Amino acid sequence: MSTKRAIRFVLLWIGLAVLFNAGIYIFEGQHKALEFLGGYMIELSLSVDNLFLFLILFTSFGIKPQYQRRVLNYGIMGAIVLRLVFILLGITIINKIHWILYVFGIILIISGAKMMFSSEEAGDHKDSKVLKVLGKILPVTDTLHEEKFFVRQNHILHATPLFAILVLIEFSDILFAIDSIPAIFSISTDPFIVYTSNIFAILGLRSLYFVLAAMQEKFKYVKYGVALILMFTGVKLGILFFHIEITIIYSLVTIFTILLGSVIVSVLVNKHQEKKKEEIKLKKVDL
Repeated sequence: MSTKRAIRFVLLWIGLAVLFNAGIYIFEGQHKALEFLGGYMIELSLSVDNLFLFLILFTSFGIKPQYQRRVLNYGIMGAIVLRLVFILLGITIINKIHWILYVFGIILIISGAKMMFSSEEAGDHKDSKVLKVLGKILPVTDTLHEEKFFVRQNHILHATPLFAILVLIEFSDILFAIDSIPAIFSISTDPFIVYTSNIFAILGLRSLYFVLAAMQEKFKYVKYGVALILMFTGVKLGILFFHIEITIIYSLVTIFTILLGSVIVSVLVNKHQEKKKEEIKLKKVDL
């Protein structure tokens, strides 16, 4: 998928989310519409960091873009199912054990801090414990077999590296949900709002991935914005213990400001670095 086409699809999915939110506003009122918007913004912003992980995985396994699409499609379908399970489970737990929200808050603050100070090294995902477990269940081929997830070799069923990537992506999505769903609970615990805001954000991920893949260097500081959003939502949940509630409007403004700020910083720093590179080149030419 070309970058321009990916951007068009990202805008299309955002537009559909806005239309859906308008419907919520008409039928459910302003408060629910703001909850949806808040949940959507949180999920979309947190997804950015997860997409960078996908990019690292595809790169480390040498998966070509034409094969990435299939993995992303299945990954998104899996994420939709997993989100439903996690959301229903989370809401059930919250309804029975309300103080779990404070625990979620602590988890989010810790996750945000880890993200803020963690290195950006890709690591060797081929030695992942998840893949080792997969290898014990099903042998994995050394090479790709086009878009196939499974092949038979010597009458024995083998998984391909493409399926291994899919397993890693689904596993990473489970870990991602541990952060993203509690973060949305800081905005709403309405199952309809939480799930639909998640789904609309997830549906645009494939297109957003190809945009980020093409422009990853220009948005390298967005990670820190995402970390701040995690910590903010964690604090928002934590201070409920003291009967202090941050309004949805303030939450939306804060999340949007952090995200926009991280994008602006990324763009400005990138421009500054490019300018310095050009100056160095010119100096070398003069010499």
